[in-house]
Amino acid sequence: MQTEPAIAGVEKYDDYYADGLQEEWRRICSSAKADNIVDLCSIVPHENILEIGCGSGAILEQLDQRGFGKSLCGIEISSSGIDQLNAKNLSSLHEARTFDGVEVPYGDKQFDIAVLSHVVEHLEHPRSLLKEARRVAKHVFVEVPLEHTMRLKPDFDFNEVGHINFYTSTTIRRLLQTSGLIVKRQIVTDTSKKMIVFQKGKKGVVQHLARRTSLKLWPALAQRIFVYHSALLAASSIS
Repeated sequence: MQTEPAIAGVEKYDDYYADGLQEEWRRICSSAKADNIVDLCSIVPHENILEIGCGSGAILEQLDQRGFGKSLCGIEISSSGIDQLNAKNLSSLHEARTFDGVEVPYGDKQFDIAVLSHVVEHLEHPRSLLKEARRVAKHVFVEVPLEHTMRLKPDFDFNEVGHINFYTSTTIRRLLQTSGLIVKRQIVTDTSKKMIVFQKGKKGVVQHLARRTSLKLWPALAQRIFVYHSALLAASSIS
């Protein structure tokens, strides 16, 4: 097992959620992310769910409100995120704790589903954490932004968003497959209308319509131009 942190710049995240300034944005984003979890994972057992990289708990809060999962756990490298999550007092939250970004502190196949929603793009060693997710859960849900478009700049520049990996729908699928996972379902979705309007105002309505129409009519071309999201449900190929 590696000894380096699996998430780039761990020290950058410890106080990431402390000021709460982005909580409304996280709340808006979490609704669509939870939609995809429920959509893909309803076909498999989902009583015990672990979110790896749970942030401030916005997605777990959505799952709690929907009654999806009887026992929810969250782990996160940021202590400020765990503080925010515990303050939500979710009825189905069993445990929330920090971890080192490398080893998931639970036993083999302890969960029905491990969720990594918008986490893998931050990881220095994505296969290591995906293998840990595969170890502790019978199924693994992953969602990432599809940022490897024709507009991706040739040179990397680390910013406050913290993405260091950039995917297409094919490369994220292959990443899961080369981490000992069998992809059962995969979807590509657009950013929600509410999210775009929150960012862009009224002109976001037009942008949302253009993006949604392009994805429906010319999916391959649209994914070369715009950043969408891919969500995948996978099962372990290794017992």
